[in-house]
Amino acid sequence: MAYSSPTATTEREFLAASPYPVVLLGPGGELLHSSRSARRLLDGPAPGGVPPWLLRAHQDLAADGARPGTVRHTHPVAGPVEAHPAPRPDGSTVWWLVAPEGCAGLLPRTAGHGACDWELLTRLSGLLLSSLNVDRILETVARQTALHLADAAVLVAPGTGRNLHLVTCLRGGDPAHLQTRADPAEVPGLAEALQGFPPVPSRWIDPDATPRWLVPAGFGRVGSVLVTPLPGHGVPAGALVLLRAAGGGPFAAEEEAFARLFAARAGAAVSAAVMYSEQAAVTDLLMRELLPPRLEHLDGVDYAGGYRASVDRDRIGGDFYDVHPAADPGGETLALLGDVSGKGLEAAVMTGKVRNTLHALLPLADDHGRVLNLLNRALLTSHHTRFASLVLASVRREDDRVRVRLSAAGHPAPMVLRADGRVTDSTTLGSIVGVLPEATTRTDTVLLDPGEACLLYSDGITEAKGGPTGREQFGEHRLRQALAQCAGLPAEAIVERIQMLTAQWLREGRHDDMAVMVIAAPPRGHLPVVGERRGHTT
Repeated sequence: MAYSSPTATTEREFLAASPYPVVLLGPGGELLHSSRSARRLLDGPAPGGVPPWLLRAHQDLAADGARPGTVRHTHPVAGPVEAHPAPRPDGSTVWWLVAPEGCAGLLPRTAGHGACDWELLTRLSGLLLSSLNVDRILETVARQTALHLADAAVLVAPGTGRNLHLVTCLRGGDPAHLQTRADPAEVPGLAEALQGFPPVPSRWIDPDATPRWLVPAGFGRVGSVLVTPLPGHGVPAGALVLLRAAGGGPFAAEEEAFARLFAARAGAAVSAAVMYSEQAAVTDLLMRELLPPRLEHLDGVDYAGGYRASVDRDRIGGDFYDVHPAADPGGETLALLGDVSGKGLEAAVMTGKVRNTLHALLPLADDHGRVLNLLNRALLTSHHTRFASLVLASVRREDDRVRVRLSAAGHPAPMVLRADGRVTDSTTLGSIVGVLPEATTRTDTVLLDPGEACLLYSDGITEAKGGPTGREQFGEHRLRQALAQCAGLPAEAIVERIQMLTAQWLREGRHDDMAVMVIAAPPRGHLPVVGERRGHTT
């Protein structure tokens, strides 16, 4: 079909309304007309509104007099852009711009950059999903909003009453966190946006009435304001305020629509980060209650413990140990080490139940058999199907010696390290708890002279597989040899050596939970520090 040249007015209307990015440049490179979609792909401030890369291509065309091939340019936001020239007899040239995937012209004009809306939205969504840190996500939202959608952005996080948490950012600047006491109702639509209601059209907001607390420092006079909610997961995640400087023109309808699309993704990211932060705080609180305690000097006796979960990234598992100080001076301290069947979080929950039950039974700690039977009944009546093995140790300082009463319940018998390096086994034994109607145990009493120690351990130590073949167990004999080499060492050093040797034996192999605890009589000449009664020094 033949092309008929339109009049100048019709030509301007045609180019302005073109759904495709098209630019008409005069013989000298001056911008005569351009479609709205083309202006979205221009790089921003340039002489005559023509980006340098396009102006150079046009000048080369005029100088050579021959029609060049496709000119390619990488836009800072949209990515690769192709420009196809169509010279005209009067010396002007029509340049057709092609953006990736045919999406040029779909994005509303942004303050300073333009790009395909879906591509930009995808890039921004990727940035929002790069972290679960609440402050970092808030800063990312503010920074990207100021960079692509406005001259400045203010993110208003949900607050209590008039205490507002603001994250502000100027274009090209860094986000800043502010705490302010203000009334959101001073900004039309802000109070409603914080409650999750739809945004108020930008044209309804008088920019001159914008309160100073909402305007970032150094911004200047506000020319246009856009407020949009940040939808969250069930509850609003805050509100996003876009500010455009005076002279920048009002926000167009398509810009408001794009801002809402971005805000929806930003709200989801903020909400997910908040939920993760809250869950992490709860998990950390619960985990602190499940972590083994730090053991030190208590009532004239040295205690030390070490724990390694079956999964190295976990901090808790099925093994546990505790030390409960005597209620009265001169009384017995109750130390215990145990192993709950299974691994991971479920075993850790069961561990917490066992430890709490034993803590409640402390008034009966003089009678190990009764304590174990009450614990046995508690586990049998629980909905859990797990069982446990453990060793109870009632410890008392007698002059310069330490008396230890040991009662095992389905657990490996403790080892005793003598001052001369000999290692003997305790004779205690008993049945596991949580399986049989009654738990039985035989109590053994061990006397520790100065410098001697008693080792309690879980079977994760002896059953650790490794060595040259990777399949051989560490075994009791290696543990006994390792303990014999620890004669004269303090309790903490014994624990560290046992853990080091088992780790070397395992290398990178899989293993069960491993726990070890040492009860030691301090060597002669040891002077306890005042305040050590509860394991603290002053």
